[in-house]
Amino acid sequence: MVAFVNDSFNQEWQHKQASVRHKAREREIGLLLQEGAFYIQSRSRKVRTSRKLMNRAMAANGVFAESRIKRMPLAKPPFTLGKIKKSIPPHCFERSLLHSFSYVVYDLCISFLLFYIATTYFHRPPSPLAYVAWPMYWILQGCILTGVWVIAHECGHHAFSDYKWVDDTVGLILHSALLVPYFSWKYSHRRHHSNTGSLERDEVFVPKPKSRVAWYSKYLNNPPGRALSLGVTLLLGWPLYLAFNVSGRPYDRFACHYDPYGPIYSDRERLQIYISDLGILAATFVLYSVAVSQGLAFLIFIYGVPLLIVNGFLVTITYLQHTHPALPHYDSSEWEWLKGALATMDRDYGILNKVFHNITDTHVAHHLFSNMPHYHAMEATKAMKPILGEFYQFDDTPIYKAIWREAKECLYVDPDDGAPEKGVFWYRNKF
Repeated sequence: MVAFVNDSFNQEWQHKQASVRHKAREREIGLLLQEGAFYIQSRSRKVRTSRKLMNRAMAANGVFAESRIKRMPLAKPPFTLGKIKKSIPPHCFERSLLHSFSYVVYDLCISFLLFYIATTYFHRPPSPLAYVAWPMYWILQGCILTGVWVIAHECGHHAFSDYKWVDDTVGLILHSALLVPYFSWKYSHRRHHSNTGSLERDEVFVPKPKSRVAWYSKYLNNPPGRALSLGVTLLLGWPLYLAFNVSGRPYDRFACHYDPYGPIYSDRERLQIYISDLGILAATFVLYSVAVSQGLAFLIFIYGVPLLIVNGFLVTITYLQHTHPALPHYDSSEWEWLKGALATMDRDYGILNKVFHNITDTHVAHHLFSNMPHYHAMEATKAMKPILGEFYQFDDTPIYKAIWREAKECLYVDPDDGAPEKGVFWYRNKF
């Protein structure tokens, strides 16, 4: 009996001891877990603090948070233009008059169909429906006419056909209809292609160093000021550039695309500038006749508003092709043609890529081979991307986000502090 009691007591004592040891281990594990969690939280706070300090340091130098975007390499490209060309199928450089004209006919048929629908049916719906119908017409017509504009631009590069006189005739008619001086812009745009990325010789969207930025710019570096600047640029930027060289290369005297004797043009080009002006006068006379016969409101609704949309798209496309945190600009000590031609950005406009004949997502190829037809540019881009490697730049940021970001961050250019390449300039945004 005593042995039985002793055994029961021992078993109970061992059970209590085991329970005590188990609870002790639980407390020890709990403490270890708490210490581990505290360590992880502490490390996380340190990492976040480090990132904040890094971002603040970048901001202090005028480098924005998107500096995580990989910049274009500064080294000399390890390939030549000839090597790039060899990577592209030879047929991509072939121009077909019939193929090119098919795009002109296609775009103009859609444009005239939209015109017919608007002029035939839009006066019939009840008034509330007209508030929807007219904006839809303006947007669709503006997109289609932007495609027409791109084809005329291609004529200026002699990429439309093998016959230069055909290219110039088609380009003159199409551009004049959109109030663009064809030859005038053809020659200034050709110089842009010859000097892309050069701070001294590029023709359009030439960024300024901080020392030359207008005094009021820092007061516009806020959401309301940014919205105002973008609105004015998209609405009036294109005609202001043509008439007053706004955002263009600085000249020693007044420069204007309508002036045959302006500093933009050489003596052998002046006659064709007169022809461009005559094309604009002819188009203006037609528009005046329409306004007299149909009324000014009819002209504005049918032609004026879509033309403003065309101009807005043109400015947006050009601006985003050459304005990006990853793209450098060069002074004369660093600029070379191939480096400048590569300093452009392909963008993704979704379905509008096709409507705009891929001028948006094949711009790098266009700058390398400007006489290549647009309908071969996608194939050429895919073929040359392995050769270009990191020198090929593409950004698929939605366009509305991209234009706001670039307007916010890309305000002026300066070299990196302490960088050995003093002739390489990057976008900044801090005043």
